[in-house]
Amino acid sequence: MNRGHVENGLCWIADAYDTGFTFTLSEGLSPHELLRSVGAEEHHVVPLTRDAACDLLLRDDGDHLSDLDFLDWEDTEAVARLTSGGFLPAPPDTIVRAGSVADWAYALEEFGCRTEAYAAALSERGRAFAVHRNAKGFSRVGYGPHGEAVTSFKPGQPHLTNGAPAEVTLGFIHRSDEAGDVAFLRFLEGELGIYLPFEETEAELPAAAFTDAAQK
Repeated sequence: MNRGHVENGLCWIADAYDTGFTFTLSEGLSPHELLRSVGAEEHHVVPLTRDAACDLLLRDDGDHLSDLDFLDWEDTEAVARLTSGGFLPAPPDTIVRAGSVADWAYALEEFGCRTEAYAAALSERGRAFAVHRNAKGFSRVGYGPHGEAVTSFKPGQPHLTNGAPAEVTLGFIHRSDEAGDVAFLRFLEGELGIYLPFEETEAELPAAAFTDAAQK
């Protein structure tokens, strides 16, 4: 994972999460409301740093809990909380961590793409955007306003659009040599004026584990 210098806009996400990610914005929701909208149960939400989430995702079933640097494996209460939440004992398919910026809730998934399928639910109070890049570098964007999933498209490949064209619904046209996800994140920076501090996303955020996420 690239942990080098980044600017606190949105484009840095594609660099910092260069092995695959999903970044989601949901207007008018809190972080916990976002997590509930994608299927999390409130009592299973656990605060996790990015490093802790990665450790949980990448561990093998046979690894001892002492291999988790962030966890005191003798803390039975913490282990029980992670176990009941689906973070242990087996690695979950994906972990969704959520925070807030301006009037938006955001979610970050390392590798996974659960939130991408919830554009309608996440746009209940306004707009929702989901930007996904898989491990092979292919990107896809989903957009929904006011409870409706309007479009899903691959930047730079308009013939692979499901729903309304991006240039019609969003005014987005990918003309640059940048990767599709980077170009759209830059578009969101300009359109929404959102600047997300990198350091905030590395710190503890409310997190939920899922074992039924579609993996790319």
